[in-house]
Amino acid sequence: MAHSQDSFQKSSGTAAAEQTAPDASARTPFHDLDRFIGLRRLGGLALSPDGRRLVTGVSELDAESTRYVTGLWEIDPDGKHPARRLTRGAQHVKDNRGESQARFTLDGDLLFVASRPQGDDDDAPSLWRLPAWGGEAYRVAEHPGGIGAVLTNAAQGTAVGTGSPEGTGEATPAAPASTVVVQASALPRAADLDAEKEGRKQRKDRKVNAILHDGYPVRFWDHDLGPDVPRLYVAEHADDSTADERAVLRDITPDAGRHLGETAWDLAPNGTFLVSAWMVPEGRGSQRTDVVRVDLATGERTTLLASDEEYEYEPVRISPDSRQLLFERWIRSTPERSARPELHLLDLESGDQRDLASGWDRWATGAVWLPDGSGLLVTADEDGRSPVFHLDAGTGRVLRLTDEGAFSEVVVAPDGSAAYALRASYEYPAEPVRLDLTGLGSLGDGGSVPVTRLISPVERPELPGRLTEVETTADDGARVRAWLALPETASAESPAPLLLWIHGGPVSSWNQWSWRWTPWVAVAQGYAVLLPDPALSTGYGQSFIDRGWGTWGDAPFTDLMAITDAVEAREEIDATRTAAMGGSFGGYMSNWVAGQTDRFKAIVTHASLWALDGFGPTTDASYYWAREMSEEMQETYSPHRYVDRIRTPMLVIHGDKDYRVPIGEGLRLWYELLSKSGLPQAEDGSTPHRFLYFPDENHWILTPQHAKVWYQVVLGYLAQHVLGEEPADLPEVLG
Repeated sequence: MAHSQDSFQKSSGTAAAEQTAPDASARTPFHDLDRFIGLRRLGGLALSPDGRRLVTGVSELDAESTRYVTGLWEIDPDGKHPARRLTRGAQHVKDNRGESQARFTLDGDLLFVASRPQGDDDDAPSLWRLPAWGGEAYRVAEHPGGIGAVLTNAAQGTAVGTGSPEGTGEATPAAPASTVVVQASALPRAADLDAEKEGRKQRKDRKVNAILHDGYPVRFWDHDLGPDVPRLYVAEHADDSTADERAVLRDITPDAGRHLGETAWDLAPNGTFLVSAWMVPEGRGSQRTDVVRVDLATGERTTLLASDEEYEYEPVRISPDSRQLLFERWIRSTPERSARPELHLLDLESGDQRDLASGWDRWATGAVWLPDGSGLLVTADEDGRSPVFHLDAGTGRVLRLTDEGAFSEVVVAPDGSAAYALRASYEYPAEPVRLDLTGLGSLGDGGSVPVTRLISPVERPELPGRLTEVETTADDGARVRAWLALPETASAESPAPLLLWIHGGPVSSWNQWSWRWTPWVAVAQGYAVLLPDPALSTGYGQSFIDRGWGTWGDAPFTDLMAITDAVEAREEIDATRTAAMGGSFGGYMSNWVAGQTDRFKAIVTHASLWALDGFGPTTDASYYWAREMSEEMQETYSPHRYVDRIRTPMLVIHGDKDYRVPIGEGLRLWYELLSKSGLPQAEDGSTPHRFLYFPDENHWILTPQHAKVWYQVVLGYLAQHVLGEEPADLPEVLG
């Protein structure tokens, strides 16, 4: 249920909480943080094999407004009828996040993963089935380590039929059986699920959480790796089972160990095999990625693509006839050579490979086959957007199909007449759309297919301002572009203060809505927010990435300053009141900016890299960053070497569970700001710098009330140092 004033007051029960209840008079949700965190969010998309059912997930606040819970909703693919709710997750389960991993079977049933304890069962995520004919969902499979992912062979865009092709009299291959594969975490010494359950019980009862490692990595993003490891299981019914009984999980990767990792995999439409990335240790703390084929009947494993010093590989999508594999070949990076993905096709029968999109200067981020196997739809960042492209499987020709917006979760109707996707931009969060593909064959360069907005279970929020594009030219002649979000009141008579917001990555782009990095909350407070794509950003060609590779403090920094100069020259911008902020790599760049210029009134740095020689060995994937961060780069471009030049008040933000940029970076930054920065301290030893610390958050601030605190502290700090207001009163933080 969406957040409301009545429900907030009922759950809080205190006068202080009632004072922060949503302000019904606030003109947009971005003017009131309670209304903002209460906005529902859309994510994921699944299409039934017959093309008649489209399912997405909607996340909303629970009754206590302390976490988001996701339910599944069905959207009308024709756009005629309102969306309807399919599931409603258990409200009182510890750490419940609702339903996820929605997948259709070939029979049309809907599978999903959810924590719904029954009896004395624990709350480990299990596999649930919602029958095509309706009724209540029931649990079909569980694993003591919890089920993390599910795949079926109801591949989007694959038409499955029986009988004879019209007019030929020839029999078609029999329709494949519906196949389900799940990924779960298993203790390496457990021979079966009973041993698995007992092993976990012993560790829990004895309060043991120690892990003995024999390799690398040991952490990933926000969680420890081990002692359990990922395994893949075929979910199948026993011979004497009925439709309503639970499935049996048959382990097909009992010896996988850490090779599976948290990596990409795909299930063949014919239901007989899958392909997976396979992590291979190569010594000295490094690992490479191969691609393997796993037979579902026998578990036999075959290496399809073996990496070397030049290339690594990752599977993308198996073709509808199960005979070809689209894969990415990654050029392995060095301090002098940037990483680069290339799309290739592998013939699974002959082993022949070919480059599928030679000369296409973009990084593909998603792919789905057309039902007849003639081509694929892929997405890729381009010029501050992420369009859908058609990639011809025969000629390799690439054709852009859409104009505005960033598309994701693309699925294709079984007859190939339409595709469905989620579309977002900085003007609206993710919403479902239909792409008309009937004219695809006659579409020429520069054309686009019709895109229709479907009836979403989530409405577009009203914005507090307007969005425009800006660009400038860097000293080396490169074009630098950005989004600029302006408050409605910004004008020559009433210029707005400017907030430069630097994206993370670093190989990334500001091209679509983010709930974590929402400029409109600041716009509602009167700021103009600049979202630039400097060197290292995707969507402008490989050479634009190369401009900043291994030299983070050069072109990325000068690009940011150039686009800031250009925007400050606009009459609706107050160049005397500016601030800069960023997270992750954007935090690194904020730190770098602080040591290179004092042009900003305040700087906010979130989950930021501070000392590169400390970050490199302690992050969760040190071997990856070591390929780019030479000793010379660490010496030249580490922000901590310029701490004595920092004369700008800084707000440091970090979560203790951040393993990508470990908390040590934030702690060292905080201490060195106090002890070494060039900003004068008061006579009493106090400092204008601040440190916002989240003991239980990771690289992102995910829980609703912490997200609210994040925005409160950031906006309060900016108001004090940019607008000259009194320090904000923050009872939630100060106690």
